[in-house]
Amino acid sequence: MTTLSAINNEPISGASAMRVDMKFEVVVIPVADVDRSKAFYIKLGWRLDADFPFDNGFRVVQFTPSGSGCSVQFGTKMTTAAPGSAQGLYLIVSDVEAARKELVAQDIEVSEVFHTSTPGAQFRPESNGRVSGPAPDHRSYFSFATFNDPDGNTWLFQEITTRLPGRGLSNLDVATLTELLRETEQHHGEYEPTAPKHHWSGWYAAYIAARQDGKTSEEAATDAKLHIEGAH
Repeated sequence: MTTLSAINNEPISGASAMRVDMKFEVVVIPVADVDRSKAFYIKLGWRLDADFPFDNGFRVVQFTPSGSGCSVQFGTKMTTAAPGSAQGLYLIVSDVEAARKELVAQDIEVSEVFHTSTPGAQFRPESNGRVSGPAPDHRSYFSFATFNDPDGNTWLFQEITTRLPGRGLSNLDVATLTELLRETEQHHGEYEPTAPKHHWSGWYAAYIAARQDGKTSEEAATDAKLHIEGAH
């Protein structure tokens, strides 16, 4: 059934909107030499998940970057895109300088760390909008470094330490998870004195799931409260 929101090209939101989880799983990149690319991504230290050749010439190779929920695939008979045409593939890191040094130690050519003075300069190496060094105060979303695979597919390190509201939390490293657990503990401590009898794990799980879904700490605390009290 067509809704008024759909007719007006407005986003559907609120209680009537369906929520189906859609997990972005894999990006396919075009390469000319599968074995050469496989050797490169092994050198990066990414996890090799699969290398499946088939009798009809189809072959799929899959790698997953450390800490990533999304993988990359390449192979034969997978795409008609020109090798090297995948550009600006984001790799989110909490410390762009450390990420760069790790690749340089593996003899992989990486650009210097830079930040942008003009929007979009991170995608244009010829642009004069790139400024050497990380963004002042390491401002989230504004520090970058780039590198290419053997075909010229371009990867872009982006430093993010604090996400914009509503973006959720993903690929939790130890430091981020520690901070999230402390935050959860604080809000649970504020709730516990007036709460019905419950096990802390249920409250923590509901709170963390809400934060990963992009809700604010206050919204997450409300969700956790409703989860506990709805179970009683």
